[in-house]
Amino acid sequence: MLIGGLLLAGLAVFLFMSAMFASNADKAQLSWANNSEPAKSKNGIINFSRPLVHQFTLQHAVRIRSENYRKRIRRLILTSGLSRELNEDEFIGLQILWGVMFPAFVIIMNFSLEMGFNNLFLLAMVPAGYYLPVLHANANKKKRELSVRQDLPFFVDLLALSVEAGLDFFSAIQKIVDKAEGRGSVLAEEFEIVLKDIKIGSSKAQALKDLASRLDMNEITSFAAVLIDAEHTGAPISQVLKDQSTQMRLERFVRAEKAGARASQAMLIPLMLFIVPAVFIMVFGPVAISFMYGSN
Repeated sequence: MLIGGLLLAGLAVFLFMSAMFASNADKAQLSWANNSEPAKSKNGIINFSRPLVHQFTLQHAVRIRSENYRKRIRRLILTSGLSRELNEDEFIGLQILWGVMFPAFVIIMNFSLEMGFNNLFLLAMVPAGYYLPVLHANANKKKRELSVRQDLPFFVDLLALSVEAGLDFFSAIQKIVDKAEGRGSVLAEEFEIVLKDIKIGSSKAQALKDLASRLDMNEITSFAAVLIDAEHTGAPISQVLKDQSTQMRLERFVRAEKAGARASQAMLIPLMLFIVPAVFIMVFGPVAISFMYGSN
């Protein structure tokens, strides 16, 4: 524990001193952090950590040049909906920060409460802390996917009705987005971004492709591809939307059936471990007791 504490203390001193004596080149490279702050995060831990990231770890994050690693981080930030809260340098800085803070917190708890963790366990907390931002991003991505899957069939139905009523496709989207304002719908927020992209000059096809990239879901990718193809071929949008709605509801029904089948299989474990033994005890317990006392 002492060795781990000394290592973390040395790392913390290094981060502090490097932040205090950063070169002019480093400061110029990080000037964006003062001029173009990302939006405030919905997560309190990120808001708490951001000043520490900017002060201590951001200058080390920008020195990580691995393009493959940065590409994975950019993809994760984009698909988890964190791109308006964090950029890739902040995310990497957050990983470095929590790679130090999390094991430091565990060491303090271990020392205060005398938990008896060995040095190997404490050392394992470094990669665990480093991976915490990734866990948060993946959890956020799954939450977004669940919200989109719940809203998409209803959303497509409304689009089909609005287009049949005489609105063009993107006017129908605007109407639905306005109705969904304030309800926390991920799909409505993403289509609002599509409308903004088109207003600032993106083509409709590119805006839909960007939507598919941000959500990274088969349903959205298929939906965007069908709409782009319909625009190129001149197919009636209302009929395309109706077909998409029918297909999405069928896929949702199939997913529900599969989830039900998995749930029934998962119930076998508690059934065999707890319910069946209890039934055997209730049925054969009195018989065994009467046999034991009857033989005496």
